[in-house]
Amino acid sequence: MKRWLPYPTLSLFVLGTWLLLNQSLVLGHILLGAVIGVGLGVIFGRFQAPTLRIRNRRLLLGLTARVVGDVARSNLALFRIILSGKSRDVTSGFVFIPLELTSPYGLAALACIITATPGTIWVSYQSRERQLLIHVFDLVDETVWIRTITDRYAAPLKEVFE
Repeated sequence: MKRWLPYPTLSLFVLGTWLLLNQSLVLGHILLGAVIGVGLGVIFGRFQAPTLRIRNRRLLLGLTARVVGDVARSNLALFRIILSGKSRDVTSGFVFIPLELTSPYGLAALACIITATPGTIWVSYQSRERQLLIHVFDLVDETVWIRTITDRYAAPLKEVFE
């Protein structure tokens, strides 16, 4: 049974969602929703996600607090730039950042941090070169951004997840 229906809760949720979206209990919708639900459950069951190991929970809590503060500061800085009308004087640019972080969970957390911070966005990651490409709205000094991402975020994430 586990092989044919590895995630029964997911399959039932998909079926229920399908029926709600279609607002119908016709046999055709029930069968189609069941097929989609079971199919997605089987597909999801084939993914083999690496095991998650959090090595330093205290550091993760501190990093979370730091990120919340940085996001708030970045919001205010971007708000000032836009309201002051000086957005034409801002220099945007791309920055390549070398990373030692290899954990998929650490990289996902770093992507969330960078993208959640206003004025920055994760563009791409080249795993062979271990290089991250980000876009910065107000780029003054590339070395400051490289140091900020590697020391402030990537190094703690490496300690937490690797």
